[in-house]
Parts: sequence; C-alpha cells; structure tokens
Amino acid sequence: MSEIAEIIDTLENRIERLFSKVRSLEDKNRILQEELNKTASAFQNQSQALEGLKKDYETLKIANSLLGSDDYKRDTKLKINSLIREIDYCIAQLSD
Repeated sequence: MSEIAEIIDTLENRIERLFSKVRSLEDKNRILQEELNKTASAFQNQSQALEGLKKDYETLKIANSLLGSDDYKRDTKLKINSLIREIDYCIAQLSD
C-alpha cells in the first residue's frame, strides 16, 4: 500500500510541476504576444512615416525642378501634364 501512496505522491508532484510549467509558459506567451503587438504597432507607425517622407521627397524633387534644377525636369513635366489631364477630365465631367 505504501508503494501505491508513493507512486501517487510522485504523480501528484509531477502533475503540479507540469501545471506550474504550463502557467509559466502561458505568462511568457502573453508577454511575447504583447511585445509582438507593440512591435507591429511601431512597424506600422514607421511605415506610415516612411510613406510620408517619400511623398515629401517627391514634392521636394518637383519644387527643386521648378526652381531651375535640371535633374528632375522630366519628372516635373510628366507630373504637370498628368495634373492638366486630370483637370481637363474634371472640367469635362462638370460640363456634362
């Protein structure tokens, strides 16, 4: 009978350690999930900032070419032509 009691005690101890490990792993998982969410949020913010900077860069290229720089004249002309086409399209839509 004492052997059965020892086996049961050993089994209870192992089960208790397993539950402790499960709780520990769940806590670690929760912490890692929070870190992942923070990192994803930071990544999204940085991506938005990068897109804003790209737009600013394009605007500066156009402004630079309008000021007389030869580097981006072709791009500026294409952009202006595109804007003129859009304006013409809007005018055509309004006159219908």
